[in-house]
Amino acid sequence: MAMSKSTNTYNRQNWEDSDFPILCQTCLGDNPYIRMTKEKYGKECKICCRPFTVFRWCPGSRMRFKKTEICQTCSKLKNVCQTCLLDLEYGLPIQVRDAALKIQDDLPRNEVNKEYYIQNLDSQMSKFDPTQPSNSALKSKGASDLLLRLARTAPYYKRNRPHVCSFWVKGECRRGEECPYRHEKPTDPDDPLADQNIKDRYYGVNDPVAGKLMRRAAAMPALPPPEDRTVTTLYIGNLPDNVTEDELKGHFYQYGEIRCLTLVPRAQCAFVQYTTRTAAEHAAEKTFNRLVIGGKRLTIKWGKSQGRQGVNEKSDLPALEPVPGLPGALPPPPPAFLHPFPPQMPPPPNRPNDFFNLQHYANPGWGWAPPPGLHYPSQDPARLGAHAHANAPQT
Repeated sequence: MAMSKSTNTYNRQNWEDSDFPILCQTCLGDNPYIRMTKEKYGKECKICCRPFTVFRWCPGSRMRFKKTEICQTCSKLKNVCQTCLLDLEYGLPIQVRDAALKIQDDLPRNEVNKEYYIQNLDSQMSKFDPTQPSNSALKSKGASDLLLRLARTAPYYKRNRPHVCSFWVKGECRRGEECPYRHEKPTDPDDPLADQNIKDRYYGVNDPVAGKLMRRAAAMPALPPPEDRTVTTLYIGNLPDNVTEDELKGHFYQYGEIRCLTLVPRAQCAFVQYTTRTAAEHAAEKTFNRLVIGGKRLTIKWGKSQGRQGVNEKSDLPALEPVPGLPGALPPPPPAFLHPFPPQMPPPPNRPNDFFNLQHYANPGWGWAPPPGLHYPSQDPARLGAHAHANAPQT
């Protein structure tokens, strides 16, 4: 008579045995060559309480060792990293993602129901692509405006730093620079970010990090349109170096017809002018603080009105009050200043021999006369060896 399977043998067949973990780029680290240790059935998952394969590695130099905290089944159910429990696509907490996509969490909380639910989920996942999220709500939902504003576009490796050295806080650390922990002031214990529960983060309830991000999203500035309805140009700043006009047109043409697009590579900016004001407002609303090209978040601003720019600048200048004691207008210049050479007298001839003949130019009608006295010997032409020209008129 064949023996029936015991409960322990049946449950052990559903234990996880994987070859590589499901990690985000931040937890994996910036080093492409890392060494991982693999422990089969090393610990139990902190969500479903089933044994799973534990991986342990160091993400980089001067970083702390990290390990997987939940099994791959729970990770695929929420599409999160096995270590930090952040969304793999946006790098945000589960509570923020579910609030933005309006996803209702239907995962059972009871231990028996949870185990039955996950076992059925494992059998369904074997029939489909194991790399896709198992939650049907995550497959059908698209990106929202809140996710695009809060999503991380680059890895945040600062999160892998070591913990604070408790001996250094008490003033008893003797390792100095060889200490693998941080010698910094610890976080205030009253700070809600210092107390985080992994189950609350996974189920998306009472997450202090998610609450901080939601408050930041509520305080983000908006881009109101200008009052001048003739403005249909958007300024695009913080462009990557290798961006092209065709790539920018591919991003902005979906909001309306573009009249012209001017790219300024030296200033890393561009100007997009739409044919209608409605298309420009729609593009500003959809791209402000959300558009990312080449790993850089672009700066979106409204252009200035070229027709009214000069008028506005003149009207903004304050009127200067007259200074007391000064005349309101300057007196007219003398006639000699306006006419250095009177019409009735021709200008003096330009002859090289008359260079030192000062008496030739001392005509009162020409509006110029030499000083009455010589202040320096070098001003006397006779002492320099000059002689008056024979044909020069005598006065």
